[in-house]
Amino acid sequence: MDTPRRAWLIWGVGLAIYVTAVFHRTSLAVAGLAATDRFDLSASQLGTFTMLQLLVYAGMQVPVGLLVDRFGPRTVLTAGVVTISLAQAGFALATSYPEALVARVFVGLGDAMTFICVLRLVSSWFGSRQIPLVTQLTGSTGQIGSIAAAVPMTWALSELGWTTAYLLSAATGPVLLAALLLVVRDTPQERHHRGHPMSRLTLLATLRASWAQPGTRLGFWVHFTTPFSAHLLVLLWGFPFLVLSEGLSETVAGLLLSLIIVAVVASGPVLGWVVGNHPWHRSTVALGTIAGMVATWTAVLAWPGHAPLWLLVLLIVACGIGGPASMIGFDVGRTSNPPDRMASSTGIINVGGFVAAVVAVFAVGAVLDLMTPGSSDYTPVAFRAAMSVQYLLWGLGAAQIWRYRTRVRRLLGREAVEGGSTMVG
Repeated sequence: MDTPRRAWLIWGVGLAIYVTAVFHRTSLAVAGLAATDRFDLSASQLGTFTMLQLLVYAGMQVPVGLLVDRFGPRTVLTAGVVTISLAQAGFALATSYPEALVARVFVGLGDAMTFICVLRLVSSWFGSRQIPLVTQLTGSTGQIGSIAAAVPMTWALSELGWTTAYLLSAATGPVLLAALLLVVRDTPQERHHRGHPMSRLTLLATLRASWAQPGTRLGFWVHFTTPFSAHLLVLLWGFPFLVLSEGLSETVAGLLLSLIIVAVVASGPVLGWVVGNHPWHRSTVALGTIAGMVATWTAVLAWPGHAPLWLLVLLIVACGIGGPASMIGFDVGRTSNPPDRMASSTGIINVGGFVAAVVAVFAVGAVLDLMTPGSSDYTPVAFRAAMSVQYLLWGLGAAQIWRYRTRVRRLLGREAVEGGSTMVG
C-alpha cells in the first residue's frame, strides 16, 4: 500500500490539471470586449462562445463518467489535457468567428474530462471520512484557475495581445501531461484500472439505475441551482455588467471577479466540514445558499442608480459560496450509489450546473440584444432586465431540491441518521 504522501501527490497533480482547465474555461470572461472587437460580435454571438462550450461540457459529462468507469481516470485525464491544450492554441490563432467557435467546442470537450477524473482519484486514494473534505478542496481550490483568468489574463491581453496571451496559456499543457504520466496511478494497486466492457444495454441500465436514485436527482438539482450565478459572472457577463451597468473601472471589475474565487476557496473547507459532520442538513445548506444569492441580487438590481461597492462585494461573496455549495450535490450522489456507478452518477449530477449556466448565459445575451438592438453599448436598464432571468432558474431549482429531499428523507427516515448512515439529504 502506498503512503498517504503518494495520495496527496497524485491529488495535487490532478488538482493542477483541474485548475488549468478552469483557467481555460474562464479565460474568455475578461476577453469578452476584446473578442467582440476581434471577431465583430453581437451580444448573442459572444454568448454563443460560452454557451456552446458549456453545452459540450454538460453533454459530455455522462459519456465521460462511463469512460472513466471503463478505462480509468488516468487514461481519460490524459486525453483531456491534450485536447484542451490544443484547443486553446487553436483559439489563440483563430481569425474568424467560426474558427473560434470550433476551438471553444474542443476547450469544452477537454474540460469535460478533468473534474470527474479527479473526483474518481479522490475516491480511490482517500478514506471515506476524508472524501467530503478533499472533494470540497478540489472544487474550491480548482477555482484558482479563474483568478488567473481574471487579473493576469487582463494584463496579458492588454500588454501581449490576443495571440500571445492565449498561446502562453496553452503552453502549460505539455508540463502537466509529463507530470500526469510520471505520477498518477488509478488506484494504489493499479497504474491503469480497467472496468468490465459494457454493452449498450448495460450502459443504459447503469444510467437508469443511477437516475432512479432519489439521491442522484437531489444532487442534480443542488448542482443545477447553486453555481450558475457565479458561472454567469465569471465566464462571461460579470465584467461587462460591472463596468457598463455598475460604473466600475476595468481594474476594479477584474478585482471583484477575483474576489468571487477567493470566496469559493475560503468557504469550501468550511462547507466541507459542515457537510461531513451534519449530512442530514446538506440540502438545507444548499437552500440557504440560494436564499443568500437571491437576497443580494435583489438588493443590487433594485438599488437606484449604481449599487455601492460594499453591496457588490456582498453579491460577489454570496455567488462565490454557491460554487462550494454545488459540491453538496456530488456528496449526496456518492452516498446514494454503489462504487461501480460513482463516475456515471457524478456525470449526471455535473450536467445540472452547466445546463443552468448555459441557459443563463444565453438568456442574458438574448435579453441584452432585445433591449439594445444592433449595439454593444448595453444600458443599466438592459442589464437589470437581463440579470433577472436568474430568478426563474432559482425558483425551479429550489422547488426540485425541496421535492427530492423530501423523497430521500421519506425513503431513509431519521432512523438511518441515528444508525450512522450518511445517505441523507
